[in-house]
Amino acid sequence: MDVSKDLIAASATPLILAILKQQDSYGYEIINLIKETSDNELVWTEGMLYPVLHRLEKNGLVESYWRKSEAGRRRKYYRLKEAGEVELENHRKQWELVYSVLSATMHGNPERKADSDV
Repeated sequence: MDVSKDLIAASATPLILAILKQQDSYGYEIINLIKETSDNELVWTEGMLYPVLHRLEKNGLVESYWRKSEAGRRRKYYRLKEAGEVELENHRKQWELVYSVLSATMHGNPERKADSDV
C-alpha cells in the first residue's frame, strides 16, 4: 500500500513518542521498528526521522544522550520526557477521535454520541 506523505507526516510524532514510551531508542532502531511493525508498509528514511526527533527535542518532549552500543559504536539515543508522555496522550485522543469519525462516516453512521470520552 502506498501511504500518503501527508498521513506519514501526521503520524510521525505520535509514532515516535509511542516507541520512546516503551524504551529509549536511536534513529536506525526507530526506523526499523516502524518498518517491522507495519510489515514493511511504512518505510521511513533518516531524512524524514531526524528533523522530527530534533523538533521533539527542541520542544522539550524528548531528550538525547550518547551511549556506546554492544559493538562499541557510539549512538545518540532518545528518551521520552514527562512532557512527551502528556503530548503522546493528547495525540492518542486526537487519533481516536479522527478514527471514530472516519469509521462512523465510512459505515454510513456519521452521528457520534455527544457523551463520548474520545
